[in-house]
Amino acid sequence: MDTIGDRNMLDSENQRAKFRLPRLSLPEALAESLRERILSGEFKEGAPLIQEAIAAEYDCSRMPVREAFRQLEAAGLIVSKIHKGSIVSALPSEQIMELFDLRAMLECDVLARSLGLHSDESLAHSEQILKQLEDAYHKRDFARVGALNWEFHRSLYVPSDRVQTLAILQGINVQIDRYIRIQLLVTSGFDEAEREHRQILSMSKNRDSNVVEFMRGHILRAGHNLLQALSERRVSDAAT
Repeated sequence: MDTIGDRNMLDSENQRAKFRLPRLSLPEALAESLRERILSGEFKEGAPLIQEAIAAEYDCSRMPVREAFRQLEAAGLIVSKIHKGSIVSALPSEQIMELFDLRAMLECDVLARSLGLHSDESLAHSEQILKQLEDAYHKRDFARVGALNWEFHRSLYVPSDRVQTLAILQGINVQIDRYIRIQLLVTSGFDEAEREHRQILSMSKNRDSNVVEFMRGHILRAGHNLLQALSERRVSDAAT
Protein backbone atom coordinates (compact mmCIF):
# COMPACT_ATOMS: atom_id res chain seq x y z
CA MET A 1 0.00 0.00 0.00
CA ASP A 2 1.11 3.50 -0.80
CA THR A 3 2.32 5.48 2.19
CA ILE A 4 2.61 9.23 2.62
CA GLY A 5 6.39 8.75 2.76
CA ASP A 6 6.38 6.91 -0.55
CA ARG A 7 4.32 9.62 -2.21
CA ASN A 8 6.57 12.34 -0.83
CA MET A 9 9.64 10.49 -2.14
CA LEU A 10 8.02 10.15 -5.58
CA ASP A 11 7.09 13.83 -5.63
CA SER A 12 10.65 14.72 -4.68
CA GLU A 13 12.04 12.56 -7.51
CA ASN A 14 9.66 14.15 -10.02
CA GLN A 15 10.66 17.63 -8.84
CA ARG A 16 14.36 16.84 -9.28
CA ALA A 17 13.69 15.39 -12.72
CA LYS A 18 12.21 18.73 -13.83
CA PHE A 19 15.58 20.39 -13.32
CA ARG A 20 17.83 17.58 -14.51
CA LEU A 21 20.17 18.85 -17.24
CA PRO A 22 20.24 16.90 -20.51
CA ARG A 23 23.38 15.13 -21.59
CA LEU A 24 25.37 16.54 -24.49
CA SER A 25 23.27 16.04 -27.62
CA LEU A 26 24.67 14.40 -30.75
CA PRO A 27 24.80 17.69 -32.73
CA GLU A 28 26.61 19.39 -29.82
CA ALA A 29 29.07 16.50 -29.51
CA LEU A 30 29.68 16.60 -33.27
CA ALA A 31 30.15 20.36 -33.22
CA GLU A 32 32.67 20.06 -30.35
CA SER A 33 34.64 17.34 -32.15
CA LEU A 34 34.70 19.25 -35.44
CA ARG A 35 35.56 22.48 -33.63
CA GLU A 36 38.66 20.87 -32.12
CA ARG A 37 39.68 19.45 -35.50
CA ILE A 38 39.40 22.92 -37.04
CA LEU A 39 41.26 24.62 -34.18
CA SER A 40 44.01 22.01 -34.26
CA GLY A 41 44.57 22.66 -37.96
CA GLU A 42 43.46 19.20 -39.12
CA PHE A 43 40.89 21.00 -41.27
CA LYS A 44 42.78 23.90 -42.81
CA GLU A 45 41.46 27.26 -44.00
CA GLY A 46 39.31 26.88 -47.10
CA ALA A 47 38.95 23.11 -46.68
CA PRO A 48 35.50 21.82 -47.74
CA LEU A 49 33.36 20.04 -45.16
CA ILE A 50 31.01 17.61 -46.90
CA GLN A 51 27.95 16.65 -44.86
CA GLU A 52 27.75 13.15 -46.33
CA ALA A 53 31.44 12.47 -45.66
CA ILE A 54 31.25 13.78 -42.08
CA ALA A 55 28.08 11.73 -41.42
CA ALA A 56 29.80 8.60 -42.71
CA GLU A 57 32.91 9.30 -40.64
CA TYR A 58 30.88 9.66 -37.44
CA ASP A 59 28.41 6.92 -38.40
CA CYS A 60 25.32 9.12 -38.07
CA SER A 61 22.66 10.70 -40.27
CA ARG A 62 23.06 14.05 -42.00
CA MET A 63 20.58 15.81 -39.71
CA PRO A 64 22.87 16.15 -36.64
CA VAL A 65 25.75 17.07 -38.95
CA ARG A 66 23.63 19.85 -40.43
CA GLU A 67 22.86 21.18 -36.95
CA ALA A 68 26.54 20.93 -35.94
CA PHE A 69 27.46 22.94 -39.04
CA ARG A 70 24.99 25.65 -37.98
CA GLN A 71 26.68 25.88 -34.58
CA LEU A 72 30.14 26.10 -36.16
CA GLU A 73 28.96 28.78 -38.57
CA ALA A 74 27.49 30.79 -35.69
CA ALA A 75 30.92 30.59 -34.02
CA GLY A 76 32.57 31.89 -37.21
CA LEU A 77 34.58 28.72 -37.84
CA ILE A 78 32.91 27.71 -41.11
CA VAL A 79 30.99 29.52 -43.82
CA SER A 80 28.28 28.17 -46.10
CA LYS A 81 28.34 29.11 -49.77
CA ILE A 82 25.48 28.57 -52.19
CA HIS A 83 26.14 25.59 -54.47
CA LYS A 84 29.52 25.04 -52.77
CA GLY A 85 28.55 23.70 -49.34
CA SER A 86 30.49 24.52 -46.17
CA ILE A 87 34.17 25.41 -45.95
CA VAL A 88 36.49 26.26 -43.07
CA SER A 89 36.56 30.03 -42.77
CA ALA A 90 39.72 32.01 -43.43
CA LEU A 91 40.02 35.44 -41.87
CA PRO A 92 42.02 38.10 -43.73
CA SER A 93 44.99 39.43 -41.78
CA GLU A 94 43.37 42.82 -41.20
CA GLN A 95 40.31 41.16 -39.63
CA ILE A 96 42.48 39.05 -37.35
CA MET A 97 44.24 42.20 -36.15
CA GLU A 98 40.84 43.83 -35.71
CA LEU A 99 39.93 41.02 -33.29
CA PHE A 100 43.10 41.66 -31.30
CA ASP A 101 42.33 45.39 -31.26
CA LEU A 102 38.88 44.56 -29.90
CA ARG A 103 40.43 42.26 -27.31
CA ALA A 104 42.80 45.00 -26.18
CA MET A 105 39.99 47.56 -25.89
CA LEU A 106 37.49 45.31 -24.10
CA GLU A 107 39.90 43.34 -21.91
CA CYS A 108 41.66 46.45 -20.67
CA ASP A 109 38.30 47.96 -19.78
CA VAL A 110 37.12 44.97 -17.71
CA LEU A 111 40.58 44.55 -16.17
CA ALA A 112 40.53 48.17 -14.97
CA ARG A 113 37.05 47.65 -13.52
CA SER A 114 38.13 44.42 -11.78
CA LEU A 115 41.43 45.55 -10.30
CA GLY A 116 40.14 46.89 -6.99
CA LEU A 117 37.50 44.19 -6.59
CA HIS A 118 39.69 41.09 -6.49
CA SER A 119 39.95 39.07 -3.29
CA ASP A 120 42.96 37.02 -2.31
CA GLU A 121 40.86 33.94 -3.08
CA SER A 122 39.97 35.06 -6.62
CA LEU A 123 43.62 35.80 -7.41
CA ALA A 124 44.64 32.44 -5.94
CA HIS A 125 42.14 30.89 -8.36
CA SER A 126 43.77 32.80 -11.25
CA GLU A 127 47.16 31.46 -10.16
CA GLN A 128 45.86 27.89 -10.15
CA ILE A 129 44.61 28.31 -13.73
CA LEU A 130 47.94 29.84 -14.73
CA LYS A 131 49.79 26.81 -13.34
CA GLN A 132 47.60 24.55 -15.47
CA LEU A 133 48.28 26.76 -18.50
CA GLU A 134 52.03 26.60 -17.89
CA ASP A 135 51.79 22.82 -17.64
CA ALA A 136 50.02 22.77 -21.01
CA TYR A 137 52.78 25.01 -22.44
CA HIS A 138 55.51 22.66 -21.22
CA LYS A 139 53.70 19.61 -22.62
CA ARG A 140 52.92 21.42 -25.91
CA ASP A 141 49.28 20.49 -25.33
CA PHE A 142 47.77 22.93 -27.83
CA ALA A 143 44.17 21.86 -27.22
CA ARG A 144 44.44 22.79 -23.52
CA VAL A 145 46.47 25.94 -24.15
CA GLY A 146 43.66 27.74 -25.97
CA ALA A 147 40.98 27.00 -23.38
CA LEU A 148 43.23 27.69 -20.39
CA ASN A 149 44.59 30.92 -21.87
CA TRP A 150 41.05 32.27 -22.06
CA GLU A 151 40.19 30.93 -18.59
CA PHE A 152 43.21 32.70 -17.09
CA HIS A 153 42.34 36.00 -18.76
CA ARG A 154 38.67 35.61 -17.87
CA SER A 155 39.44 34.92 -14.21
CA LEU A 156 41.02 38.38 -14.00
CA TYR A 157 37.89 40.03 -15.40
CA VAL A 158 35.06 38.25 -13.56
CA PRO A 159 34.92 40.77 -10.65
CA SER A 160 33.93 43.49 -13.14
CA ASP A 161 30.52 41.78 -13.44
CA ARG A 162 30.40 42.78 -17.14
CA VAL A 163 28.51 39.73 -18.32
CA GLN A 164 27.85 40.84 -21.89
CA THR A 165 31.43 42.02 -22.42
CA LEU A 166 32.78 38.66 -21.25
CA ALA A 167 30.39 36.85 -23.60
CA ILE A 168 31.66 38.93 -26.53
CA LEU A 169 35.25 38.26 -25.51
CA GLN A 170 34.61 34.53 -25.33
CA GLY A 171 33.30 34.62 -28.91
CA ILE A 172 36.42 36.49 -30.03
CA ASN A 173 38.56 33.91 -28.25
CA VAL A 174 36.94 31.09 -30.23
CA GLN A 175 37.71 32.94 -33.47
CA ILE A 176 41.39 33.45 -32.74
CA ASP A 177 42.13 30.22 -30.87
CA ARG A 178 43.29 28.34 -33.97
CA TYR A 179 45.55 31.23 -35.02
CA ILE A 180 47.16 31.42 -31.58
CA ARG A 181 47.90 27.70 -31.85
CA ILE A 182 49.58 28.31 -35.21
CA GLN A 183 51.64 31.12 -33.70
CA LEU A 184 52.82 28.97 -30.79
CA LEU A 185 53.56 26.06 -33.10
CA VAL A 186 55.54 28.14 -35.59
CA THR A 187 57.30 30.54 -33.23
CA SER A 188 57.51 28.49 -30.00
CA GLY A 189 56.46 31.64 -28.18
CA PHE A 190 55.70 29.83 -24.95
CA ASP A 191 58.45 31.48 -22.88
CA GLU A 192 57.32 35.02 -23.68
CA ALA A 193 53.66 34.19 -23.01
CA GLU A 194 54.52 32.50 -19.72
CA ARG A 195 56.70 35.39 -18.58
CA GLU A 196 54.09 38.04 -19.43
CA HIS A 197 51.25 36.12 -17.79
CA ARG A 198 53.30 35.86 -14.60
CA GLN A 199 53.90 39.61 -14.73
CA ILE A 200 50.19 40.31 -15.23
CA LEU A 201 49.29 38.15 -12.24
CA SER A 202 51.96 39.74 -10.04
CA MET A 203 50.79 43.26 -10.93
CA SER A 204 47.17 42.26 -10.30
CA LYS A 205 48.08 40.92 -6.85
CA ASN A 206 49.74 44.26 -6.08
CA ARG A 207 46.68 46.14 -7.40
CA ASP A 208 49.07 47.97 -9.72
CA SER A 209 47.02 50.05 -12.17
CA ASN A 210 49.89 49.88 -14.68
CA VAL A 211 48.76 46.30 -15.37
CA VAL A 212 46.10 47.69 -17.72
CA GLU A 213 48.66 49.15 -20.14
CA PHE A 214 50.84 46.08 -19.72
CA MET A 215 47.87 43.92 -20.71
CA ARG A 216 47.26 46.14 -23.75
CA GLY A 217 50.83 45.62 -24.89
CA HIS A 218 50.62 41.88 -24.18
CA ILE A 219 47.55 41.48 -26.41
CA LEU A 220 48.72 43.72 -29.26
CA ARG A 221 52.20 42.14 -29.35
CA ALA A 222 50.57 38.73 -29.58
CA GLY A 223 48.46 39.97 -32.49
CA HIS A 224 51.41 41.37 -34.45
CA ASN A 225 53.56 38.27 -33.79
CA LEU A 226 50.66 36.11 -34.88
CA LEU A 227 50.21 37.94 -38.18
CA GLN A 228 53.87 37.45 -39.02
CA ALA A 229 53.72 33.73 -38.17
CA LEU A 230 50.43 33.29 -40.01
CA SER A 231 51.75 34.98 -43.13
CA GLU A 232 54.70 32.57 -43.19
CA ARG A 233 52.39 29.61 -42.54
CA ARG A 234 50.02 30.57 -45.36
CA VAL A 235 52.91 30.91 -47.80
CA SER A 236 54.18 27.49 -46.74
CA ASP A 237 50.72 25.88 -47.08
CA ALA A 238 50.24 27.43 -50.53
CA ALA A 239 53.54 25.95 -51.68
CA THR A 240 52.58 22.40 -50.68
